Amino acid sequence: MKISETAPVAAKPVGRVSTSPPPRRGAPHERGSTARQLLVYAVLFVAVAATMLPFVWMVLSSFKTQGEILRNPTGFLPADPGWGNYARWFSDFHIQRFFLNSLIVAVATVLGNLLFCSMVAYALAKLEFPGKRLLFALVMVTLMVPGVVTFVPLFVTISKLGMVDTYPALFLPFLTSPMGVFLMRQFILGIPDELIEAAKLDGANDFRIFARIVMPLCGAPLATLGILTFLSSWNGFLWPLVAAQSDDKYTLPVALALFSTGQNATDYALLLAGSVLVVGPIVLVFICLQRFFTQTVAMTGIK
Repeated sequence: MKISETAPVAAKPVGRVSTSPPPRRGAPHERGSTARQLLVYAVLFVAVAATMLPFVWMVLSSFKTQGEILRNPTGFLPADPGWGNYARWFSDFHIQRFFLNSLIVAVATVLGNLLFCSMVAYALAKLEFPGKRLLFALVMVTLMVPGVVTFVPLFVTISKLGMVDTYPALFLPFLTSPMGVFLMRQFILGIPDELIEAAKLDGANDFRIFARIVMPLCGAPLATLGILTFLSSWNGFLWPLVAAQSDDKYTLPVALALFSTGQNATDYALLLAGSVLVVGPIVLVFICLQRFFTQTVAMTGIK
């Protein structure tokens, strides 16, 4: 009986097995990356704490008495917190009147800047007229002129018009600003010209294009301009001090400076409580509109 010989079966190639041990957790490069992250977080924490510490101390000290603030050494936390300083502002000095004055001036200034700065910016960005470049150059030059330089001419003009110690005197000189014009122009330049050309083909004039196309696309820069203008107007001190001649027209910063200072000394407890009342609305406005502010900064960086 013939026995058939079977051919040997070729062995399948087997991949080379690595003999090196798997990477261990906590390798040197991973430990270095974690250490750098911890260092960055520590630096950021220290920076935030150093920034917030004066504001926290201001809020806590507003609940202290004058003697407790002047005590040496003074404590960080109030020993016997109370609302007496805030009550004095509302009962003795009627701070709600100054709050209303500041609100009227700030709102009027913001609305004027949103409208007029946007109109000037649209003309400089999308319209063609003689002297356009020269006009924009003049706007940029005014950015380098300190505001204090124009106080005397502004006061003389307001005085000649008979508007001293009135609400228009407090906000009319600031209804537009070169910074607002520059900010809005830079954003409007990014709006495609095809949109404006299409609207003109449909028969829309420049005012309708500005109101129906340009302004709805400028939500983020308008919010940023509103924040900056509100902050500047709300904290304004020198011009309201010059233009307002009576207590009825004082704004919050002016009232804060005048009524917290007596004949011989400053009432620091009263001053700190008033400072909290002044800063509070600004913080609320920024919290509500910070999303638009960061969006505008991001888009400006992309451009």
